[in-house]
Amino acid sequence: MTKIIKINPNNIDADALWEAAEILKGGGLCAFPTETVYGLGADATNADAVGKIFLAKGRPQDNPLIVHISRVDEVYPLVKTIPPKAPFLMERFWGGPLTLIMERSDVVAPEVSAGLGTVAIRLVSHPVANALIRMSGVPVAAPSANISGRPSPTAAAHVIQDLMGRVDCIIDGGNTFYGIESTVLDLTEEVPVILRPGAVTAEEIREVIGEVSFGAGEGAPKSPGMKYTHYSPDAEVYGVEYGTKPQINRDGKTGVLSYGEQNIDADIILHGGGNAEEYAACLFYNLREFDARGAKTIYAVLPPPGGMGDAVRNRLLKAAGGRIIQGEKL
Repeated sequence: MTKIIKINPNNIDADALWEAAEILKGGGLCAFPTETVYGLGADATNADAVGKIFLAKGRPQDNPLIVHISRVDEVYPLVKTIPPKAPFLMERFWGGPLTLIMERSDVVAPEVSAGLGTVAIRLVSHPVANALIRMSGVPVAAPSANISGRPSPTAAAHVIQDLMGRVDCIIDGGNTFYGIESTVLDLTEEVPVILRPGAVTAEEIREVIGEVSFGAGEGAPKSPGMKYTHYSPDAEVYGVEYGTKPQINRDGKTGVLSYGEQNIDADIILHGGGNAEEYAACLFYNLREFDARGAKTIYAVLPPPGGMGDAVRNRLLKAAGGRIIQGEKL
């Protein structure tokens, strides 16, 4: 049976949170809010506990997880070496939505990294997540707290919808802040590589360490969100480039996720926001809302590339399986 624990991020009940920390320390599964999306956590040093994450989510075993910590000094036992550029990034962006990939130490269960010699780590800034990890005394491996492939959860109701009865506890800490997952930066390459764009933009990273590139690299994926279709609602999703007008298929109830001043006529219209940050904050919530309203097809207007727009485009194109409708320019 799944226990629901309600925690106010602005006034944390330590006794209630301690119960969740004990579950993590004891090898159980606990879903909790972070500043990005809700995560499904287990002790990253416990192979059996990590294995439960894959079972609960229906997640492929070759899709690596991110390890979450509560203080900078907790990173050192988890890696073999700290790359020269890492301290500058940690100082600027930790805690926050930047995940760094480094060489994995034997402290981390190999299952966390899908057997690779690397590990993805970030320091969380959400007060509930940070306190939970600190109280548990263990590094916490945590993908998004949803059934694999579904839109990531940004509210406890989404987690309950997907994982009730599959995990030991769910912490209801209200809505998340950014609404989109962390940026993943691979520091094991000569030129650091952004494997997944997120709330920390490429432009911000370049200001700190100089040159970075985008890419998937070679061989097995080092980061979540690279190999499989993700973030998909039940409806079929199509991307629409901003500034174009697509032909809408009227076979079944249609939905449009608008952006900026652009709109398209449809049965259900949800507004994504006036900028990429607003779009990101409500993206996954809106995708789930289309399902709740019975949409068969969703046309999502893509923000222009650059900044947070890169992250929103990445998630929408993953949800759409790469499908983009080429419409006439407005």
